[in-house]
Amino acid sequence: MTSFSDLVEPALARSGRHLRLDTLVRLRWLAIAGQSLAVAGVHFGLRFPLPFGWCFAVIAVSAWLNIALRVRFPLSHRLREDAATALLAFDIIQLAALLYLTGGLQNPFSILFLAPVMISATALQPQRTLLLGLLAVMLASLLSFLHFPLPWAGPDRPVLPPYYQAGNWIALVLGLGFTGIYAWRVAKEARDLSEALTATELVLAREQHLSQLDGLAAAAAHELGTPLATIALVARELSRLAPPEGEMAEDITLLREQVERCRGILGKLTSLQDDDAGPLDQLGLRLLIEEAAGPQRPFGVPFRIDMLGEKPEPICRRNPGMIYGLGNIVDNAVDFAKSEVTITAQWTDSHVALTIADDGPGFPPDVLMRAGEPYLSRERGESRAGGGLGLGLFIAKTLLERGGAALEFSNLPAPASGASIRMAWPRAVFEADLKPVGSSNLEV
Repeated sequence: MTSFSDLVEPALARSGRHLRLDTLVRLRWLAIAGQSLAVAGVHFGLRFPLPFGWCFAVIAVSAWLNIALRVRFPLSHRLREDAATALLAFDIIQLAALLYLTGGLQNPFSILFLAPVMISATALQPQRTLLLGLLAVMLASLLSFLHFPLPWAGPDRPVLPPYYQAGNWIALVLGLGFTGIYAWRVAKEARDLSEALTATELVLAREQHLSQLDGLAAAAAHELGTPLATIALVARELSRLAPPEGEMAEDITLLREQVERCRGILGKLTSLQDDDAGPLDQLGLRLLIEEAAGPQRPFGVPFRIDMLGEKPEPICRRNPGMIYGLGNIVDNAVDFAKSEVTITAQWTDSHVALTIADDGPGFPPDVLMRAGEPYLSRERGESRAGGGLGLGLFIAKTLLERGGAALEFSNLPAPASGASIRMAWPRAVFEADLKPVGSSNLEV
């Protein structure tokens, strides 16, 4: 069975995480306004001496870059990571040049080194953020020793002790590291959840599209009923007029047989969305397990199925969400099993439970606490081929919970090893007269 991750992960990967140019341009205009106000306020308001012309030349370079970007690209243009990294690096260098003219790290505005790194952490790959952070640290280190004097009134400029300046540098470096990691983690969790929910919608839309074919088939059967009845009437009249023997009689007989066959097929298509869809629309618990586990049997991992309960065995309506969810959990167990996968079905008058266990390494403690969440860095102690992101388990958990199941992730008790996932339903919910495929329990 194709896993959910295989279906949706490539589509999500192609979407990328590209910053809108308009976002960076607006933020840079805000920085330009703040820098201009600060320089003009110190020069004209406080009357502190500083290289006013050079400061505004540095600010003007940033303004001209913004104007050029506005003229060259539309507002909706999205930047590739190389271009976004280059623009953020420019912002760091421009700020460093301005600080060089106004006191270096002694200038309290040196804290603004955090802004470009934080923007990068929320939108770009961690490697890009690391490069920008290292650039900011390198320039901050140079500004600790190379800079113009801090603007001040009078001849007695304050002399900050070396330890204080070193403390400023350490605080800036720690701030870059902490805010960068914090912003990256928050943005990553929000992005992962959004992508996982999008993936769920894609898969459910796929299933809903398939279910809608039932309605189209029924509509086609209804439309074809009238011309088919006409053909049947014509064939019957021809059979009365044609001689009882001969090639024409055989052809007319074949035509009438095929008309009856078409009627039977259209009758089946018409009944696809009836409340009584036939015996194949209902599954016993054993058949449900076999249908979910069947696609995994060719991979060479043996299954042991234990049925623990008194007759009658629970019966449920065929539900593609439930079958797909169980299939992905079985797929996950097969991936990590060493020699066997065990599926245990238990039922009473009030509850139905399924436990899928393998004899693999089990869930590591850190993963077990978050099992069922999307985009885990690993699903078990070792990665599967292609890398496991936890997306399959997340969607399987979502689909099964929508069907009324409660899931519990655990490891087998010692001395056994392996992971165990238990799903439990109230029997009334499990055996409820669910709607056919495409019902509201599969809609997002």
